[in-house]
Amino acid sequence: MGRSHRIISNIAIVSLLASQVVACAHEAKSADIKEDTAKEIDVSKFECPKVKEADDSYPYSKHPPMVGMPSPMPQPSVAVMAPPPPPPAPIAERRALPSNSIIVTGSKISNGQIAPQQVQDTEKYPNAAINSVKRVAEEATSTFAMEVDTASYTNARRFINEDERLPPSDAVRVEEFLNYFKYDYSKTHDKSVPFATDVAIAPSPWNKDKQIIHIGVNGYEAPSDKRPPLNLVLLLDVSGSMYSEDKLPLAKKAIYTMLPQLTADDRVSVVVYAGASGTLLEPTKGSDTRTIVCALEGLEAGGSTAGAEGIELAYKLAEKNFKKDAVNRVVLMTDGDFNVGITDPRKLKDFVNEKKDKGIYLSVFGFGRGNYNDDMMQELAQNGNGIAAYLDSLSEARRVLRDDFQGNMFPIANDVKAQIEFNPAYVSEWRLIGYETRKLNREDFNNDKVDAGEIGKGHQVTAIYEITPVGGKESVDPLRYQKESATKPNKNGEIAFLRLRYKLPGETTSKLTERAITRKDVYDNLSDAPDKTRFALAVAAFGQKLRGDPWIGNYSYDDIATLANGAKANDQFGYKAEFVKLVEKAKSLSHLNGDKDK
Repeated sequence: MGRSHRIISNIAIVSLLASQVVACAHEAKSADIKEDTAKEIDVSKFECPKVKEADDSYPYSKHPPMVGMPSPMPQPSVAVMAPPPPPPAPIAERRALPSNSIIVTGSKISNGQIAPQQVQDTEKYPNAAINSVKRVAEEATSTFAMEVDTASYTNARRFINEDERLPPSDAVRVEEFLNYFKYDYSKTHDKSVPFATDVAIAPSPWNKDKQIIHIGVNGYEAPSDKRPPLNLVLLLDVSGSMYSEDKLPLAKKAIYTMLPQLTADDRVSVVVYAGASGTLLEPTKGSDTRTIVCALEGLEAGGSTAGAEGIELAYKLAEKNFKKDAVNRVVLMTDGDFNVGITDPRKLKDFVNEKKDKGIYLSVFGFGRGNYNDDMMQELAQNGNGIAAYLDSLSEARRVLRDDFQGNMFPIANDVKAQIEFNPAYVSEWRLIGYETRKLNREDFNNDKVDAGEIGKGHQVTAIYEITPVGGKESVDPLRYQKESATKPNKNGEIAFLRLRYKLPGETTSKLTERAITRKDVYDNLSDAPDKTRFALAVAAFGQKLRGDPWIGNYSYDDIATLANGAKANDQFGYKAEFVKLVEKAKSLSHLNGDKDK
């Protein structure tokens, strides 16, 4: 069958599924299921009607996978495709199908039975150089976009716990390790000034000649009953690469954890994409849980990936139902394996950025292993004013879409930037730990046209600088022919100055908040620093060690675990205790690689 005929059939099948989803609300038995934000949805209670099998040309897709079948071949960009070569002899006995049978898998149809795609390890990560040490006399300011992404930490956790190996260095972004955890930061109760800031300066645990500046930013957290409506479009990748349990099946379960947070004022739509794209669920009340669940229950993965086409359709649906007083957001759930359609990252980035300027956000949730495209998903989320998260388990799905639903869906500030100016009378050198892919030019700070990060309700952002005090052992030699700054300490004893710039949702002009960092923020002994600072330093040390940071010295996994163990107070959900176990597991894996680190 030619490609054009298959695409037409794909659209027909998506329409068939969508029509049966609409009928679901009328055919299913009425059930009064009270949902609590702390409870899980029991899908079996909804008694979703089975998707009707079409005639012999369109049998239902839920056939058991067959071992030994070849992966579907990528389709060439021509109107008609030559028939594929015959499959190899079967390894195990399987039920024979008529030669003209067509199997529906997701929104893709294919001749013969289709097996899950066998994915090679083609994971992609940003290739960003580790931040270097800067001399204050030559460069006194540091500027970066504040982000709350956590994908790098959970992806590294997957490497260590499930794949039994250390993550590649490019996969480690220290700021996303830091921002995974909640810290006991000060709170703000004024939404017009949406941030409270904490600062602590303490000795570096891994270099006796350095100090650490720990900066914590805590976002305003409005009462949940005062949130705006949500216009949510779920964009699901149902291509063959999403077949495994840690991909599409986990994505569906993740959505189910979110549903109890939705209300009758919210609207949910579902778009699927594979060899073709289609609207599976038209805008539906968030409280109509049964209809949403039944729309998702019939989905299975199969086919090549037309991600760009799916994104375009999702945005069209979001625009169609756009509400000025609502949060309008597309959530893309994928392994990032875009291999058909518009694959140029620059074009996709420009497209998403244009829609962001019209008030439609994009968040990206990654799944699975082998072909995980972290690079593209981070780019899309950053340009869409959304978050990038990696869901490696159902418990992580609960954390992101249930426990932190408010923060991940409802922004309190857009284009958030930070700028630190160091006083050369106190600081001779500085190094920003992490944020390599979020660095900005100094002049970008005051330019409201320059894109930066989004922060949601109750979100926290953590940044850590390593500094060399004046008189301490420096890492960089001074310039021979340049005049060093002769600035004297001012009467307030300022060590540095912190500025934050942000836009309130719906506004185009930024606001500024600032504070001095002074001697009052200094702890002479690391043991006297608050738990939040010591634990953040343990996390920063772990991220640096995993990526092979040259500045970490001989600081060992045991040192990291000891520092974290002594500072993991207020660990309500056990994430900090899990971190210590992750450090210990990484130590054992490093020994397998011949590392003698203790």
